[in-house]
Amino acid sequence: MGKKTKQIAIYGKGGIGKSTTTSNISAALVEAGYKVMQFGCDPKADSTNTLRGGEYIPSVLDLLRENSRVDAHDAIFQGFRGVYCVEAGGPQPGVGCAGRGIITAVQLLKQQDIFEELDLDYVIFDVLGDVVCGGFAVPVREGIAEHVFTISSADFMAIYAANNLFRGIQTYSNKGGALLGGVIANSINTDFHREIIDDFVEKTQTQVVEYVPRSLTVTQAELQGKTTIEAAPHSEQAGIYRRLAKRIAGHTESKVPSPLDAKELRAWSAGWADQLIEIERRSERLVANA
Repeated sequence: MGKKTKQIAIYGKGGIGKSTTTSNISAALVEAGYKVMQFGCDPKADSTNTLRGGEYIPSVLDLLRENSRVDAHDAIFQGFRGVYCVEAGGPQPGVGCAGRGIITAVQLLKQQDIFEELDLDYVIFDVLGDVVCGGFAVPVREGIAEHVFTISSADFMAIYAANNLFRGIQTYSNKGGALLGGVIANSINTDFHREIIDDFVEKTQTQVVEYVPRSLTVTQAELQGKTTIEAAPHSEQAGIYRRLAKRIAGHTESKVPSPLDAKELRAWSAGWADQLIEIERRSERLVANA
């Protein structure tokens, strides 16, 4: 009998660096000798590009549009150091539910016992986190993922999306849903950014798993169609991603977060806005008196 596969979901709003971070985690884990599958859950089907030299792969829904019956193996492609890549895909533009691809793809792989056959150590679901409903909620709602992490910057809309995810986890927690491992703080380049994230996780009773700075190294790697782990393995940024991957791999204690309600979140963000305005005023006074 094969080992138990650890299933992890990483959520984040569009454009937050979710797929970039997830792909570097996957690359770091396969580099460390683990068997890993990255399961892209974005309708754009671009989660695994940098694990495969910038190449797109056909999604599960693409294959099902061509054939009523699909062998799950036809939807699995290998990338950097043998990492397995799957894209759920989405409907044709303007038609159907974008979350349907996740439901269909998960069912296909589970029905054909793919996780067991490949004897995977980790399956990492890369999930769009702007909304936590329908298919996008499957990894949380169905408990498919044992541990959920969210990627957030210090920007309000990213924090808003993270707080919405916390609400979803709280809703499904008493029905066997997944629990929260913590927040991956992305694009953290100033103390002020870090203070905002630290305050948010304190208010919602969760934790920061890692602080990931914005780095030109990541941009350079992606322009080559690669992860930072592959393109710049000795860089400081690659070291940060390896540390993050190690923490996620070793994580065991997830919990139900305490999301802020709409009024609390607005009051919290307004308070930080006032602090930012005061910091700018102090800076202007220092420049004027110099």
